[in-house]
Amino acid sequence: MIKSPLLPIFLIVLVDILGYTIILPLLPFYSERLGASPFVVGLLISTYAICQLVSGPIIGKLSDRAGRRPLLIVSQIGTLVGFLILSQATTLWVIFLSRIIDGLTAGNLSLAQAYIADVTEPHKRAQSFGIIGIAFGLGFLAGPAISGFLAGFGYAYPIYAAALLSATSIICTWTLLPRATPGHAGGSSDNPGPGGRRLGLLEWSAYIEYFRRPGLRELLLEFFLFALCFSSFTSGFALFSERRFTWHDHPFSAKQVGYIFAYAGFLGVILQGGLIGRLVKWLGEPKLVKSGFLCTAIGYGMLGFIYRIPQLLGITAVASYGTGVLRPAVTSLITQKASKREQGVVLGLTQSLTSVAQIVAPLLSGFLIDHDWLAAWALVAGGFAFCGFLLSTVPDD
Repeated sequence: MIKSPLLPIFLIVLVDILGYTIILPLLPFYSERLGASPFVVGLLISTYAICQLVSGPIIGKLSDRAGRRPLLIVSQIGTLVGFLILSQATTLWVIFLSRIIDGLTAGNLSLAQAYIADVTEPHKRAQSFGIIGIAFGLGFLAGPAISGFLAGFGYAYPIYAAALLSATSIICTWTLLPRATPGHAGGSSDNPGPGGRRLGLLEWSAYIEYFRRPGLRELLLEFFLFALCFSSFTSGFALFSERRFTWHDHPFSAKQVGYIFAYAGFLGVILQGGLIGRLVKWLGEPKLVKSGFLCTAIGYGMLGFIYRIPQLLGITAVASYGTGVLRPAVTSLITQKASKREQGVVLGLTQSLTSVAQIVAPLLSGFLIDHDWLAAWALVAGGFAFCGFLLSTVPDD
């Protein structure tokens, strides 16, 4: 009998992230093989994010009424269908179709975050949100390595593996995740519970109200800058590496890119597996955010000026610390600035900010790499993080 709901949430997020990270290093090369330029690859990634931006608030509001669990299953089914279509793609429009379907049902991460907010106390949220960081770390460790290995047998095989993991995630949600109870998500409209209610996509005035709040405004902007720099890196690194690094006199392929992501994931597991709680106690979340942004800025920015694999491994270690501490620390601070009834709103808002970043950053990355401005791509990614560092040093009003 599983007593803590955080364990099944961890397993669900882990399996979903594994599926995502299997596709991550493969999709740019898969698309290039079908004639896509770097900018079109960026457009492909942005299309998914646009669909997610539209559907995210709708799925979030439905989860407030029906509970997190049923909507998680719907979201996971959409991911499975998207992967199955992707595995059969022989033209670019089919790849776009697969990403549109996946994007329109996307919401796994935000629903998982809302579930965590529903069942944990504020002072425990940094460590609780850290389980998503652990899932990201394990996913980035195993998923890209699986992708790199299976890609040697054909590009369809990693996608089949991702689809299988997606089906496994549905089973985990159905059998392991406790049903919503009174006081949690799925409560009445008068008492939606700690997850709170969510806003619709077009309720801009209500969203702006949260940006007007001192303290919360800065944290939301910091989260957006984190999302921009991380999306710039993940969307552009494969094509950047293909043009910058070689392995045995051959350009980097999905295999080498997968192993670099796996290395970053290994570092993330070490960080999230035990260090994040100690770092929060030692430094406190605000200082942790500052150090995270600074290391991310240095790591991403330096990518533009290195050409050797040992240098790449060192820089990746620095950046991995930065991104590894930023997501749980900033998310925790945001939820602490909002009341229990507003948790769903602010978490939905962070997901919307992530979607906006995933629309803008891939297009910008694709444009820069398409013009062979590799150093500029790295500096832009690092620049977003440095802006976050500067913002984190501004005292609260």
